[in-house]
Amino acid sequence: MRTAQSERDEMPLDPVGRRISCGKERATVRYVGHVSPYEGLWLGVEWDNPERGKHDGSHEGVQYFTCRNPNGGSFVRPQKVSFGVDFLTAVYLTYQTNAEEVLNEEIFISSKKLEWFVVEEKRFENLPSVVLNHSDVNGPGAAGEIRKTTPNVQWLDLSGSLLSTWKDVAAITEQLDKLEGLQLRISLTSDPWAHRQAFSNLKLIALNNCNFTWLQILECAPMWPQLEDLSLENNNIRELQRPEGVLQTLKSLNLSCNPLMQESVSRLSSLPRLERLNLSNTKLSIIKLEDATQATGTDIFPALKNLTLDHNNISEWSMVNELAKLPCLVKLSCRDNKLVSSDGNPKTVNQMIIAKLGHLLYLNNSEIIFEERKGAELDYIKMFGEEWLKAGGADQPSTAFTCQHPRYQMLIEKYGAPDEGELKKPEPFALKNQLISITFVFPDDAEREPIGKKLPASMVVQKVKGLLQRLLKIPPADLRLTYTSHKVSGTEFPIDSDLKTLHFYSVEDGDQVLVRWS
Repeated sequence: MRTAQSERDEMPLDPVGRRISCGKERATVRYVGHVSPYEGLWLGVEWDNPERGKHDGSHEGVQYFTCRNPNGGSFVRPQKVSFGVDFLTAVYLTYQTNAEEVLNEEIFISSKKLEWFVVEEKRFENLPSVVLNHSDVNGPGAAGEIRKTTPNVQWLDLSGSLLSTWKDVAAITEQLDKLEGLQLRISLTSDPWAHRQAFSNLKLIALNNCNFTWLQILECAPMWPQLEDLSLENNNIRELQRPEGVLQTLKSLNLSCNPLMQESVSRLSSLPRLERLNLSNTKLSIIKLEDATQATGTDIFPALKNLTLDHNNISEWSMVNELAKLPCLVKLSCRDNKLVSSDGNPKTVNQMIIAKLGHLLYLNNSEIIFEERKGAELDYIKMFGEEWLKAGGADQPSTAFTCQHPRYQMLIEKYGAPDEGELKKPEPFALKNQLISITFVFPDDAEREPIGKKLPASMVVQKVKGLLQRLLKIPPADLRLTYTSHKVSGTEFPIDSDLKTLHFYSVEDGDQVLVRWS
């Protein structure tokens, strides 16, 4: 096997177009030859990171090569760069030199944590996973040697390698008959149809940070006839086109951190087996589900169970109503958006989401227990009860009200109409004058009696801790507070910010505050 240094000293016969590394930076060779007035051989390279470059490929008025970025090019001496090593040399350098460290490390492909399983002997033929991220792999090496040496590899990470075409990758993967998962972090070129057999068993592929467009992904998709998990985080995906005849086996799709055109998202809805979809941090504010009606479910996203919409610009409740049209949706994550309730309380926002989505079992990675759902739906009835009466009530609510609250009539049938007193809005009051009765309890000190107090709802937690300091003689910094609601039994809610008020945390008359200290 060749070492990294011997490979560095040996420049290939056809270096133009080849990938190279220089320290931690990667680049593509665009020119080989002399640069006047200097002596010797130079490589003109286009850096992956254009900030590493100095010019556009020209020197003293002569254009030696061109770059996509006007400052993305440099000239470097051949001895300063590495053209990489073959696959098995990289395996040897990684696993023979640092065997204990590598075999004990945690491995992630896409968002999945991989296990080494039980390897009886730490020999290459027993490796189920090979991680060569940033190992300067440039090709397969001698024909057939990969199949002989690492026959049991199921997961392969080549992110940050020096491979530049699907042909290069296929030359490696076609020798790994058991390969199911592949991670790359490069922009690949060449005809993907010619290499379908090399990727025919893949179940998972991660192409994060590769600058792919969706059309390029669709062009590559015929290579992956059995693909179930596709991660495309942080690419250049804007407009989505329908995946006609491809990706039909896909169960999980990660499009997070792409600047999506939101009107194109519904074009994915025909994927028949898609169960998990991650659209976090894609600048979405609304999704319109095509051919959907308010009254009935549709066959759009027919298998979608898990949807992630974190870190977006969602501010309209009509967006949540759209999600109610998804027949199998049971898990939703919608954190860090712009949905607000009339009282400005984030917990009320979660209650409204739960009430609007009747099939939801998990919200923001927390299970929705029976009491929580019941409390959310009852509060939702009361919250919009007066509006419901004005819109026609039990006789026939207006179309406008039904569009805004598609499940409201169903909730009325489930629980009954709210009492007259519950529909009336409370008389205006100054929050600072509203007193609530709460009971302080001490679950870690069985001998201490509960303490009842009437406190302003506007009191900040910092002052509550000051009160407890005087009562308990314990420094406020050592106090940890949670509370339980008389509406939702068995659940403790955190009180984790000293600068928020009791009203912010929805602490109400009759609730208990649990006090612990370290």
